[in-house]
Amino acid sequence: MDIRNKANKIRLLSFNTPQMRAFHFSWFAFHICFFGWFGIAPLMAVVREDLSLTQTQIGNTIIASVAITVIVRLLIGVLCDRIGPRKAYSGLLILGSIPVMAIGFANSFETFLLARLAIGAIGASFVITQYHTTMMFAPNVVGTANATSAGWGNLGGGTTQILMPLIFSGLLMLGVSETLGWRLAMVVPGVVLFITGICYYRFTQDAPNGNFEDLRARGELPQADGDSGAGQTFLAAAKDIRVWALFVVYAICFGVELTINNIAAIYFFDHFDLTLATAGLIAGLFGLMNIFARTMGGIFSDLFARNGGLKGRVRWLFIALVCEGIALVAFSQMHVLSYAIGIMLVFSLFVQMAEGATYGVVPFINKRALGAVAGIVGAGGNVGAVAAAFLFRSEAITYQQGLFYLGLIVLVLASCALLVRFSPETEAEEADAYQDAVGENTGAGALSLR
Repeated sequence: MDIRNKANKIRLLSFNTPQMRAFHFSWFAFHICFFGWFGIAPLMAVVREDLSLTQTQIGNTIIASVAITVIVRLLIGVLCDRIGPRKAYSGLLILGSIPVMAIGFANSFETFLLARLAIGAIGASFVITQYHTTMMFAPNVVGTANATSAGWGNLGGGTTQILMPLIFSGLLMLGVSETLGWRLAMVVPGVVLFITGICYYRFTQDAPNGNFEDLRARGELPQADGDSGAGQTFLAAAKDIRVWALFVVYAICFGVELTINNIAAIYFFDHFDLTLATAGLIAGLFGLMNIFARTMGGIFSDLFARNGGLKGRVRWLFIALVCEGIALVAFSQMHVLSYAIGIMLVFSLFVQMAEGATYGVVPFINKRALGAVAGIVGAGGNVGAVAAAFLFRSEAITYQQGLFYLGLIVLVLASCALLVRFSPETEAEEADAYQDAVGENTGAGALSLR
């Protein structure tokens, strides 16, 4: 897939170009999806009492919230190749707003479980975010663009932990009961999701030169059939061992982040005997690191590529994963609140940099099957979250023990990053493309406020 006129610089305060509109709309849409996806997590202590949920049942709802995303991410990547990211994102946002608001009708474990299962579909928004920014940005900044858009989207996991308890508290101050309060609070992200979906369709386009249907009509993009059909592109991606290595890698970074987003508030609430608002605030710090941490992962990926090419991107990914595993093991051993917060922030830094580093590699695996590759790797994050959730649903294992075991798993599986290799021809081709993009850049850094 040869997309022309990609931006070789990220101008953060610009909304005039299709590249920057796609950048800003994609990260904001993913941010709101995260808000809807995990909006209920910081309120689980209240939901637990209202619906009389056990730890096992809570664990099952966590699994449900991320399990369906595996399937939808696999499908959404192929759908992007076919209809373009603009239509795919708009549809997902509008349809996804329905179960977010409808979770308020849950009155039992079964209905609550089904609601979280349906809401999990909006987690596929990540794949579209990465696809859309890859369409818009050149090799010298694509790692930074992908990491920043995803990181600012993941930031929704932090703002959710902070804002949802405040929204809930505000409703209580208005005289609403706790039973009704958590239900009404979920209407807020649902409404914003719906409005964002309409705006995404209205103000963005698929690629720098236009939408996919226009590019295909002009012969600038292959028709979505034959070798470029959905089935063929998916098979091409699925046959590549590097794709599955990155699948595992993303499972142990983004999968871990999803797990922490689901359990952090209730972990601090129970383990350190905090109030719901305080626990949510501290848990929110983990997600708030996304404002810069994932971006740093992408920036370092692009910097390592400057001297080391694609091999440099892979080396940086491996380093970030090892540091993540060490920090997670250390976090699991903290018994003093201040130490736990400090180590959690270090752990958050590396887990999010590892995510940015992963999608600094993804765009170079198979450009003709970009959507399929992005979808499979993205699904790995949710498979990792599902697998990790089983550690925290068992009554026999404490959350602290689960975090320790999870850290050891990350350290072992980090070696999968080293399975990602490129042919000398691909290395040389991408090195030339990188230098061409740098040569067109007039001089400042990849990120600019102009």
